Amino acid sequence: MPELAVGVDLSDLIARVAVVDAAGQVVSRGEVHAAASLAPNKIRDAVTRAVAATKGGVAAVGIAMPSGFDELPAGVAAAIRDAISRDTAIVPVTAGNAAAIAEQWIGAARGLKHVVQLSIAEHVHAGVLINGEVWLGAHGLASSVSWLAMNPVEREDYRRFGGLEAEIAATGIVRRFVWRIKSGDESAVADKVKGDFTKITAADIFEGSRSGDGVSISVVRDTAKYVGMAIANLTTLFDPEIIVLGGVIAHSGDVMLEAVKTECGRRVHPNHADLVRIVLSTLGNDTVAVGAARAAARAA
Repeated sequence: MPELAVGVDLSDLIARVAVVDAAGQVVSRGEVHAAASLAPNKIRDAVTRAVAATKGGVAAVGIAMPSGFDELPAGVAAAIRDAISRDTAIVPVTAGNAAAIAEQWIGAARGLKHVVQLSIAEHVHAGVLINGEVWLGAHGLASSVSWLAMNPVEREDYRRFGGLEAEIAATGIVRRFVWRIKSGDESAVADKVKGDFTKITAADIFEGSRSGDGVSISVVRDTAKYVGMAIANLTTLFDPEIIVLGGVIAHSGDVMLEAVKTECGRRVHPNHADLVRIVLSTLGNDTVAVGAARAAARAA
């Protein structure tokens, strides 16, 4: 593996930069609190600062997008090349595949060959490794888990975001909570914002569930059901050794993990339920950027 590689995670509201060495150690970081499509110069500056804080050359840059359906925003690749070198290889990768690569390299799935990774943030993404290699599918669109069909009802937001993402991405969790309040349910979480529901975050709802707020508990329980159903489908399709849960799920494992395991166990073959390990990611916010750097280094 080259001495240093850069990973740029454009899959969430915060763009994250990680400069990674050959052992998987993050030697420098950067963040941009703006949409990537609107901030190529800010991303360039973040990469410039992150690389300047290290020693050694950068051989490759991996850029992670939310899914295989997303194209790299115009100007971002050029801006990153300005920060490093016009000759530096830039390798695109989906966030889900990047996360799976990171988990198999230095994370919870270290050294395993059959891995599924599923994360919730602003988007829902997944990656699948089969025999240690990323499974891309015929058109590079495999593991587009946000589009899993989870409900026979047709809704406009399902057509925009995909059925699973509409329900369990951060905005989907908040949306389900707000629907409950508007239908007449009462919640201390809602009371705190005094009718301004734009101030409610998924983290508020998870915290509400910890403190015994009934609506929050119900919404988190339903979220766990959707996640459990999704990983039951992935388990049945791919028979992985391990499923690693990241993002919001990892941050809220205390109120999510056991419920997710229970729901998955209900929906897979009885003999399959005890064979797959379901664990939380331990790599935190670096996961996707680290995996993108690893993917780029491999390609280079």
